[in-house]
Amino acid sequence: MTRLIENKYPSRFIDPIAEKESYRKEVYRPVYHTHKWWAQRLGSVFRAIIIGAVGDNDVEYEDEFYKTHSPSDKVIFDPFMGSGTTIGEAIKLGVKAIGCDVNPVSSFIVKQSLQNIKKEDLITEFLNIERKVKHKILQYYKRPHPKTGSECTVLYYFWVKTVSTPDGNEIPLFSNYIFSKNAYPKKKPEVKIICPNCFNVLNGLYNDVSTTCTDCQHTFNPQIGPVKGAKVKDEKTGKEYRIIDLIQRTEQHPNHKLYASMVLLGNGKKEYLRIDDLDIELYDKAKRELEKLNSTIPNMNIIPGHNTNQAIKYNYKNWRNFFNSRQLLTLNILLSAILEIKNTEIREQFLTLFSGTLEFNNMFCSFKGEGTGAVRHIFNNHILKPERIPLENCVWGTEKSSGTFSTLFKSRLLKSKEYLDNPFELQIYKNQSKKVYSNKKINPAFCTSYDELISISNSCLILNGDSSKTNIPSKSIDAVVTDPPYFDFVHYSELSDFFYAWLKPNLKKSYRFFEEESSRRKGEVQSKSEDTFANNLSSVFKESNRVLKDDGVLVFSFHHSTSKGWAAIFKAIHNSGFYIVKSHIVKAEMSVASPKSQAKSPINLDALIVCKKSDNINPISLNGYIQETLSCSKEIINDFENNSRYLSQNDKKVIFYSQLIQILSRANEKEQDSLYQLIRNTEYIDVKSEPSDNNKKNQESNIIELTFQF
Repeated sequence: MTRLIENKYPSRFIDPIAEKESYRKEVYRPVYHTHKWWAQRLGSVFRAIIIGAVGDNDVEYEDEFYKTHSPSDKVIFDPFMGSGTTIGEAIKLGVKAIGCDVNPVSSFIVKQSLQNIKKEDLITEFLNIERKVKHKILQYYKRPHPKTGSECTVLYYFWVKTVSTPDGNEIPLFSNYIFSKNAYPKKKPEVKIICPNCFNVLNGLYNDVSTTCTDCQHTFNPQIGPVKGAKVKDEKTGKEYRIIDLIQRTEQHPNHKLYASMVLLGNGKKEYLRIDDLDIELYDKAKRELEKLNSTIPNMNIIPGHNTNQAIKYNYKNWRNFFNSRQLLTLNILLSAILEIKNTEIREQFLTLFSGTLEFNNMFCSFKGEGTGAVRHIFNNHILKPERIPLENCVWGTEKSSGTFSTLFKSRLLKSKEYLDNPFELQIYKNQSKKVYSNKKINPAFCTSYDELISISNSCLILNGDSSKTNIPSKSIDAVVTDPPYFDFVHYSELSDFFYAWLKPNLKKSYRFFEEESSRRKGEVQSKSEDTFANNLSSVFKESNRVLKDDGVLVFSFHHSTSKGWAAIFKAIHNSGFYIVKSHIVKAEMSVASPKSQAKSPINLDALIVCKKSDNINPISLNGYIQETLSCSKEIINDFENNSRYLSQNDKKVIFYSQLIQILSRANEKEQDSLYQLIRNTEYIDVKSEPSDNNKKNQESNIIELTFQF
């Protein structure tokens, strides 16, 4: 059987839908956003992949995309389950699904996300929690207004890290003194400024270069603080220091100074206030109460690693160090109430919500400003970056809050369950979108074995462990659909330890995969070494080859900006007994996501690599493969640009390398090892040039050159 995806993928149909979904993934696919995971793929793209992976050439993508599907005997396997996109989309299509991930947090949150529990039961339990803890938590964020005396609620506290010099001077790590401005400052230029002399909160404009404090009369330039890059200047002595050197002089992580707050008034308006003795007393009260507790606060050390070393260099040694005393106290109050829930399924739903709340309630968060969501969460940059001016959120929150337990209950947990009850797909027509609802709920049966999966319709099997060693029977899977990790970017297990530290003590009795020291596991594919990455990925692909039916397909999404990444993928495919049938180019994450928007050449495209077993291939001669690669790449690039799609330099690399490895994968066995080195040493160069008047008609818009470095 030839699968539909071997020949075509409906990019022009899916791309507008994917583009729309990518800007609000948590709105259009809330089921995969109940809890934080990294590199979450677009549901619409993976729905189309699965349609193509299990359907034959008689199937039409557009007909199948909006159809309510009956249960099928087809089985999909995802060995890198992540947030569960493949699993959820397979279930919606009536396909049985097996998902596996080596990371325990992934295995837990996927099951919780797909668990269809009545909204009414969740609301009832939420109200019980609210009665128990709301007042206890909010008392540490309630205070009288300094002028009117009326009670107000602190939405956010603003802190700044401080360092001490050898001379004994304490310096707050401000790069400038504007701490709040609108996301669109030219339209709304008003800002809030902190006086460096007396810490009064001042009004100003975003481009002010001189301000005089209304309280202490100190005049200063709000655009210039003591911090410039990695260095800080002591204004008292004129000496300059590397920040990291001052921090590493001690064995403690940096101290923090409270310098401002944003409060919610009784009339619903917000106001910025300077810090006074009442704010200090509220914090000290929380600190004293924390010391009295026999708490459920985690005590798990941070293990060195690619993504954790940055925090460790700042002397963060334990995951509890990521929170201040008030956060630890109020999180403990909330968690204790959740652990009292008797119904296991509902308790685990709220544990998932609690874990997700941690993302927005720690001292690695920062303030995004006015005109947008207030809290920039800890993983905004996909790394553990110590924040110099952290924002303290109110854990319980108010209706005007963002990223709090009460607001996330509505925007994450309830929205996820609403989607399970009424799943929908987006339909785009003439730049207008509408939701096309299914008449079938997402309510899978969770099985404990492959045999049980096969015997029950509308079922799934969620596994935890090394995906290179499964108990799935040989030649039993119709398609493997996945999104493998990238070897040199985000190390998921290092970051997921942030959540694991809180979940482990409360789940280890119920789930064996929470018994280990951390969420890191032997068999992880991610590695800074491309050879290790290729070999580990190859092990998982070999297992995929074993469980895959002879006419089945392996389909995975991938992008990378370097030849080394593509060479590693090529090696993993070849060593696992596959060859590439087709490399489709599809929409990836939205370009405004932080890691992308900050990149000089963001990648907005994915390659869908479609593979089949190598024993079905007739090897070809590679004469002319360079020209074939160039021809295929130019055709795809021109097609995108003719349809007004901007492509970055790295987007074009994705196109070029995906076509290159597809062509080279059809080589004879004896040529493969040398081809791996060829790919690794092949550089893509995109040259834009102004054509002369004599040859403008024949000049191509993109000239692709190859440079070989042996």
